[in-house]
Amino acid sequence: MAHVATPVSVVTTVSAGTAYGTTVSAFLSLSMHPPMVLISLDAGSNLLAALKPGSPLGVNVLGEGQGAIARHFATKSENKFEGIVWQSDAGAPRLPELHVWIAGRVAEITPAGDHMLVLVNVEEADPGRGSPLTYWSGAFGTHSAT
Repeated sequence: MAHVATPVSVVTTVSAGTAYGTTVSAFLSLSMHPPMVLISLDAGSNLLAALKPGSPLGVNVLGEGQGAIARHFATKSENKFEGIVWQSDAGAPRLPELHVWIAGRVAEITPAGDHMLVLVNVEEADPGRGSPLTYWSGAFGTHSAT
């Protein structure tokens, strides 16, 4: 799968007063009516453990130049938000300077191999700005139109 370019997002939530976040590249639009997205999370993810149907969830689609943020949230540290600027938006942590912001609530969590598929009902979306951060062949980059 390393040869398939994917957008890079930091998926976030707050549960029992604690902010959780993780970097994902498996995120896609699922439905337009109603608006839904799908996120694939490792079954051992701390973020996944904080989610249940109805939980608020944010998808911070990163922009070009945000590779350091993607790497930071890909670590296994306990408090990933320490030293990170963010604001609460629709009940989930929103990072600054995003390519796209999507907020919603967990509709369903379904097992899929060593991952869990999180289906999210979208409640708001903000197109943000700039070019998206992508991951391809083991490196971060961006997309340019041809």
